[in-house]
Amino acid sequence: MGDPVDKSSTGGWLAAALIAGTELAERVGVMGVSTNMVTYLVGPLHLSNAQSANIVTNFMGTLNLLAFLGGFVADAKLGRYHTIAASATVATTGLVLLAASTAVPGMRPPPCAPADGGGGCAAASGRQMALLYLALYTIAVGAGGLKANVSGLGTDQFDGRDPREGRAEVFFFSRFYFLVSLGSLFATTVLVYVQDNVGRAWGYGVSAAVMAAATAVFVAGTRRYRYRSPQGSPLTVIASVLWAAWRNRELPCPADASELRGSSRAKVPHTDRLRFLDKAAIVDADLASEHPAAAAGPTLTEVEEVKMMVKLLPIWSTCILFWTVYSQMNTFTIEQASRMSRRVGGGGGFVVPAGSMAVFLYLAILLFTSLNERLLVPLARRATGRREGLASLQRVGAGLALSTIAMVAAALVEKKRRRDASGGAAISAFWLVPQLFLVGASEAFGYVGQLEFFIREAPERMKSMSTGLFLTTLSMGFYLSSALVAAVGAATGGAWVRDNLDDGRLDLFYWMLAVLGVFNFVGFLCFASRHEYKREAPAAAVTAITQAVELTNQPEEDAVMVAVAVNMIDV
Repeated sequence: MGDPVDKSSTGGWLAAALIAGTELAERVGVMGVSTNMVTYLVGPLHLSNAQSANIVTNFMGTLNLLAFLGGFVADAKLGRYHTIAASATVATTGLVLLAASTAVPGMRPPPCAPADGGGGCAAASGRQMALLYLALYTIAVGAGGLKANVSGLGTDQFDGRDPREGRAEVFFFSRFYFLVSLGSLFATTVLVYVQDNVGRAWGYGVSAAVMAAATAVFVAGTRRYRYRSPQGSPLTVIASVLWAAWRNRELPCPADASELRGSSRAKVPHTDRLRFLDKAAIVDADLASEHPAAAAGPTLTEVEEVKMMVKLLPIWSTCILFWTVYSQMNTFTIEQASRMSRRVGGGGGFVVPAGSMAVFLYLAILLFTSLNERLLVPLARRATGRREGLASLQRVGAGLALSTIAMVAAALVEKKRRRDASGGAAISAFWLVPQLFLVGASEAFGYVGQLEFFIREAPERMKSMSTGLFLTTLSMGFYLSSALVAAVGAATGGAWVRDNLDDGRLDLFYWMLAVLGVFNFVGFLCFASRHEYKREAPAAAVTAITQAVELTNQPEEDAVMVAVAVNMIDV
């Protein structure tokens, strides 16, 4: 690190593909676990529907929360390459442990005794669950580190200032997302089938083998990568600004921003919102004479960077429920499918595994991702004159609206399923396709919109942390799902979510999510209408900054989509 880049032998599409392979393997492993885990917990382990759903959502919530830690470790100390290599190794270990926990007979309770035998079903013991939890959270640690850094290292393989490489970098993100969705599609079809029809241990073993192979390929390409040295955590900057603003809280804000510390060298323009943070950059002569260190406090640039991060939080809060809705597709929707007719082709036809119903979700993601790039964005670009076509918050809004409609569809289908089940008939599992398709479409809009928003609106030095902040919406969404299931169970005495879905009222739970979605969407509209998109520095400042950064492996602004940010600067 620190040496000039040799473009002839490093970076480019080959290096980016080797790096992206680790995220493909992570998605194969994680989706292969989360999509079908609830049927294993309810079935062989004899856990309740509510407990099983919470185990899956807590696992996914922790995984995405650990992505924030993975980004912090890479920024502060290890760098992206070493964090990815270590995380991939940890994820492989977790998948091996999971395969072992499902292969060893002693890690499962005995089969349910016949109803007339009086034995009933014994749930898995604490000892049996211990290895399962160890495996799941080892996977979460590894996958979290991968999620936070793979796309960043991938975009590092392209020089955004080079016209040819800059265009390639933009395509990298869309192709990266498409590739990840293909990994999810493989997991929900091939792996789920292997788990249900060949054996759980074989299914998780395949995931472990794919992760191990991707890790080996990633390490083999070491000489081809371009690296950036870790810059240190931006949390230090945020803490110093907040502390300085609190320390100077009694001081009046100057009427002229030019009086603030470092205003003459500011890399971003001053904004009038959150003026109390400006106090962090006030130069107090008396304080400086008593405490010389105060004279070297936060600058105007650092204050404005913290303002940018604070202004992300209202939108961040409205994105949480989006992922709460999404989490239902990995839990209750799969349990619904297990109680519906999944046979294709008559009496002797093929029975679709319950977990494989999620294939319609990923087909919708692939379809709408392609339509966005090839149809919707060009049309919106011509209509609005914006280079990016649809604004990031417009994408987020579309995703929130579609996810709410999906819960309405889910409630109606569940009501029909219960009504027919009470008459002794099992309706086709393909009635679940509308809600799966709508959630997939909402992700194609919402995921890309959220990621673009958090990348574009974050300050340059805090791109990694902003990506981690985005991933915490996934974490909070899964945790909120667990909390809602627990709260509904306590409030209704377990009447809505029961072990036997036919005796419960899951449709009312879906209606509750739909109502919450409406209120959340209204709140989003209020926040979005007041959000001021980031203003760029004047052209002269951008030119000076660009000239100051040579194309070397020295620390530079991190971004999952740095090309999007660079190409959307209007100066």
